[in-house]
Amino acid sequence: MFSGNLKTAIGSLRSAKWRSLLTMLGIIIGISSVVTVVSLGEGLKQQVVGQIHALGSDVLTVRPGKLVSTGSSRQSLNLLAFLSTSTLSEQDVATISKLPSVGAVAPVDFVTNSAASDGQRLDNVSVLGTGPELYDLLRPKVDIGAFFTKDNAADNVAVIGSGVAAQLYGGSNPIGHTVSVLGQDFIVRGQLAPSAGGLISAQQSDLNQTIFLPFGPAKNLVNGRTNILQILAKTKTGVNPDTAAADIRQRLLQNRGGSEDFSVLKQQQLLDLTSGVINKAAGFTTGLAAVALLVGGIGIMDIMLVSVSERTREIGIRKAIGATNRQILSQFLIEGLALTIVGGFIGIAVSLIIFGLLRLYTGLHPVINAPVMILAVAVSIIVGIIFSVAPALKAARKNPIDALRG
Repeated sequence: MFSGNLKTAIGSLRSAKWRSLLTMLGIIIGISSVVTVVSLGEGLKQQVVGQIHALGSDVLTVRPGKLVSTGSSRQSLNLLAFLSTSTLSEQDVATISKLPSVGAVAPVDFVTNSAASDGQRLDNVSVLGTGPELYDLLRPKVDIGAFFTKDNAADNVAVIGSGVAAQLYGGSNPIGHTVSVLGQDFIVRGQLAPSAGGLISAQQSDLNQTIFLPFGPAKNLVNGRTNILQILAKTKTGVNPDTAAADIRQRLLQNRGGSEDFSVLKQQQLLDLTSGVINKAAGFTTGLAAVALLVGGIGIMDIMLVSVSERTREIGIRKAIGATNRQILSQFLIEGLALTIVGGFIGIAVSLIIFGLLRLYTGLHPVINAPVMILAVAVSIIVGIIFSVAPALKAARKNPIDALRG
């Protein structure tokens, strides 16, 4: 019985190929979107976790805003803090540097988003001012040349990301070339190796599209103004990170008269924070993608109802020669399931193609998650059952005499 209904369902789909494909389109879009978003989120999370682990457990991060809000019973992520203006200052950097529990300190100061070289202009870069200590804290891999040191921290030198080098200089060696930032020329001293990560990563910028300048010259470009995105601080050998974090918090509170408009994050807290942001973004996007599944399910129900109306005479003949209501119900349920299951598998195939394109043309590395794909197929089956029930019941309840007359 099942095999016969399955053959009938496949024959029905083949007889109206374009209508079947358009009917499945909502399922295809929904499944591919959900699988892609979840896999992208998991891939980004793994990249960020790797970067944070590379920082080491002895590196603390100070960021503006109260990123974790404390309620009556639990802590929650404060997303509004990400939209607040930075309140970190050069005085904060100096204060942290003087603490006996803290060793190296490096600010990350946003200067501008544009640069030029040899007549070519880029408006999609992050120009950041920082200290030579950043190299020991962030441990970026330098492909060509070297990072600036204390000896040239007052000079107009720059270290550029691999993406910036590719856009400005192609495949040639960028060392010795000049890059212009806000009308001032900086000599390229080093080029970073390609890396993964974006704005949500440990350094809050895509290293491939970043230009690092020494903090002093970078500050002079904007007449002494600063926009410090974060401060990285490394505890001294033998000092507990909890002790250093408490010291930093206490001194920064003194600088602000008791106002806690900043967050001092240890490695695990930074991991929890970034994972929370990624999970919330992925969850929201997945919810939007799931709407396509709902629309696809409604489309399947609509087409199945049309199919029942078109095949009224067929239903009447089958009932007249002995087909039961249960057999008619099973036939149309299987047809609806066939639409959603085929659509689900096509959606997974589309998501795999998207994964390949993203890996080939971007720095994103989606993680292919087998449980998510299995769940996606299961969801498509559930959608098929739910939205095929009404048309199948309508077909099963038809009176054979009325159906034949119709």
